[in-house]
Amino acid sequence: MILYIGNKLSKYGVTPTSVETLGAKLQEIEEVLSISDKKNKVNRFFDAIFTIIKNRKKINLVLIDTYSTSNFYYALVSSLTSRLFSIPYVPILHGGALPDRLKSSPHLSRILFKNAAINISPSHYLLAVFQAAGFNTKYIPNFIETGMYPTKRRDKLSPRLLYVRSFHEIYNPKMAIRTLAILQKIYSNIELCMVGPNKDGSKEEVEDLATELGVSEHLKITGKLSKVAWIALSADYDIFINTTNYDNLPVSIIEAMCLGFPIVSTNAGGLPFLIEDGKDGLLVDKNDAGAMAEKIAKLLENSALASKTSMAAISKGNSFDWNIIKKDWEKLIESIKN
Repeated sequence: MILYIGNKLSKYGVTPTSVETLGAKLQEIEEVLSISDKKNKVNRFFDAIFTIIKNRKKINLVLIDTYSTSNFYYALVSSLTSRLFSIPYVPILHGGALPDRLKSSPHLSRILFKNAAINISPSHYLLAVFQAAGFNTKYIPNFIETGMYPTKRRDKLSPRLLYVRSFHEIYNPKMAIRTLAILQKIYSNIELCMVGPNKDGSKEEVEDLATELGVSEHLKITGKLSKVAWIALSADYDIFINTTNYDNLPVSIIEAMCLGFPIVSTNAGGLPFLIEDGKDGLLVDKNDAGAMAEKIAKLLENSALASKTSMAAISKGNSFDWNIIKKDWEKLIESIKN
């Protein structure tokens, strides 16, 4: 049996994380017990420890979603508990800020990552960082079920922009508004639709900035939508934008690729490892709204470029289908069990 430790909080309105999405798919390979759905952080912490102890004779592998913030310490204690009972564990690396954690907590990082059966990185970015730090790391990317995403080839574009990400400072949603303000001076019919939950009050800051810059009438904010709902809505938009300051391998970008969007994104973290600039998307420096507006205008004025990036994005997005990624997990699980 595999024990998968992470934050199972979607029933509280939180976006599902890997422990729920990947955990469910791994049931196709082996029995999976996934935790924890305790809303309180301390309760989730003890739930992980007690579950390992209670099921120590049944568990042959522990998977641990590992982030750079307070979750890092949960992962550390979960790994130590697993080692106490000689159960192999595998950290699954999430979050573009993990390289900062390696620098700020070098001793604890060695304890967690050096003693792992292997570390799994969903991005080539973190793969390179962790291998350079001397940690045994393998690349298995995030996945999607490509059949859920109706492909739409986009060539002649309208100035209709889509943002699908939480309203949180690390995703820099205000950059989207500054980009909108620049483009509005050129394209009077421009519209930006922003989809996602309000995580830290950034939504109110976005609305205030839109008012200040005089673009409120060009902005639509839907709040959090179900996947089915935002995929249906996406058919009305032509360019996907991503303004983040930190990132690893965002599923939202893979989804946008499968949908056929030309993508304009910042080059934060692992994004240059996912998007090949000028081929299957366009990249700009972090927080450079002027450059993002320029790249969007380039797509709007160049249908050949729009068509090329749209088709290349579709091809790359399809490479993340679960039926392809599943084989990597099967090989990994079998190798650890043996």
